[in-house]
Amino acid sequence: MTSMGVDVGSISTKGAIIKSGGEVLLTQTIPTGYNAKRAGEKLFNKMLTESGLDRSDIGKIIATGYGRASVTFSDKAVTEITCHAAGAHHLNPGIRTIIDIGGQDSKAISVDGNGSVNDFAMNDKCAAGTGRFLEVMARAMEVDLTEFGFMSLSAETPASISSLCTVFAESEVISLISKGEQRANIIAGIHESICSRVVAMAGRVGLHAPVMMTGGVARNIGVVKALEKKIGMPVEVSEHAQVNGAIGAALIAANMS
Repeated sequence: MTSMGVDVGSISTKGAIIKSGGEVLLTQTIPTGYNAKRAGEKLFNKMLTESGLDRSDIGKIIATGYGRASVTFSDKAVTEITCHAAGAHHLNPGIRTIIDIGGQDSKAISVDGNGSVNDFAMNDKCAAGTGRFLEVMARAMEVDLTEFGFMSLSAETPASISSLCTVFAESEVISLISKGEQRANIIAGIHESICSRVVAMAGRVGLHAPVMMTGGVARNIGVVKALEKKIGMPVEVSEHAQVNGAIGAALIAANMS
């Protein structure tokens, strides 16, 4: 029997199907769009088709993410904090701190040796320090978001981005562009600005190694490197970083009676 996790985020909806024993059978990511309910249903049907499974082959289904209440076909909704902890622990049982940067919020989660949450802090009131912030900055820089991270690695001196507000930070970026600042330096400064905010948040729950970064922003190598520099320790990024919450939800589903 298999189980499934569905993570409906603000930008993307992720899914994971796991076999008994925890092996990841299939993961999938699609844009959420304006209709979270429809996105969850579309993802579900797409994953059944790609896996060759029928609905009857799926045991329990857990929904998570900001749009979890819209997943009407799930057996239960669980917070993304719990699901990210479960997913990270499964991928690496040694992990003690999780930094999750998603589309509309960022989180720092402290976990114990069993993958249970000790404490967490969350930024869900402001777009600064999130994937949405990076989207706005990339648009201002006229750079494709997929190139953003790599371009920052060639920076000589990261520019100073002092504002933590997305609107004011964008104004700072436009000002730096008009002054002729190198694009790589500005992007590196944007990444450092994000990491400063995230590290301050993580400090409230305790930042302990090993550290894992999850969420869609983990695919941005510039943010990962800036985070490592800021905290002075390695940051692990799994190939399943973006779907970590969905994997955790599937694992929780597998353990439901």
